[in-house]
Amino acid sequence: MQFCDECGSMMKSMGSKMRCSNDDCQHTVAKDEEKAAQFVSTEAQSDDDVIESSEDANFEGKPTADDVTCEECGHGKAWYTIKQTGAADEPPTRFFKCRECGYRWREYN
Repeated sequence: MQFCDECGSMMKSMGSKMRCSNDDCQHTVAKDEEKAAQFVSTEAQSDDDVIESSEDANFEGKPTADDVTCEECGHGKAWYTIKQTGAADEPPTRFFKCRECGYRWREYN
């Protein structure tokens, strides 16, 4: 990763140049091909491993827990995602969505 000398924001590869990702700065420098070979581009990164906990998050297709009970309908299976919501030394939070009625809740370990 390369950072802008002017503002400290991350630089983006733009052909033969590196451009600051900060729209207010947009500082550019010539790309150092030797250094560029060391960088990994994330433009093709998928969001398969992104954990969504927002209200409109799509839980379908996520892992299923069968050791939980929905407080709304009593169903025993729910999709879930895990997210680190506190400090790194604290356990993660599990977010659930009932497979039957769609009710959402979270569980702190």
